[in-house]
Amino acid sequence: MWKRMVGTDPTDGVALLLRIVLGLVIFPHGAQKLFGWFGGNGFGGTMGYLTGSQGLPWIIAFLVIMIESVGAAMLVLGFMSRLAAMGVLAVMVGAVLKVHLQYGFFMNWTGQKAGEGIEYHLLATGIALAIMLRGGGRLSVDSQLQKPESRRTGRYA
Repeated sequence: MWKRMVGTDPTDGVALLLRIVLGLVIFPHGAQKLFGWFGGNGFGGTMGYLTGSQGLPWIIAFLVIMIESVGAAMLVLGFMSRLAAMGVLAVMVGAVLKVHLQYGFFMNWTGQKAGEGIEYHLLATGIALAIMLRGGGRLSVDSQLQKPESRRTGRYA
């Protein structure tokens, strides 16, 4: 199980690019929810919104905040990349089903629609799936957690 969780090709530059991009795109959303940065409501406000207005159980609301903040940082570092990507995928699917699907495909670029569509979530989901399949790749903590012979040969599964 551990080998499958952290196993990755230590030369995979595409996995590096995917996890850095996804982590950097998701992290500001998590920082809004956890710290109140970038105009966000912070931990208390976000918990209140997710458990009150959205009706989520407190544990799911807590996991959303942690996945979008700590999970995004894990992606940037390449630490347990597959697990972090799975978390992001779960948050994106939940957001689509709970909120965004009713607004269609396109984001609300002009501010004239009632809400945001699903295109952002589809991109994040696709990138998360790729990371789940490839692992953390080059320059990841995951690649350093592999046995030394796995790092040399690239055989990790």
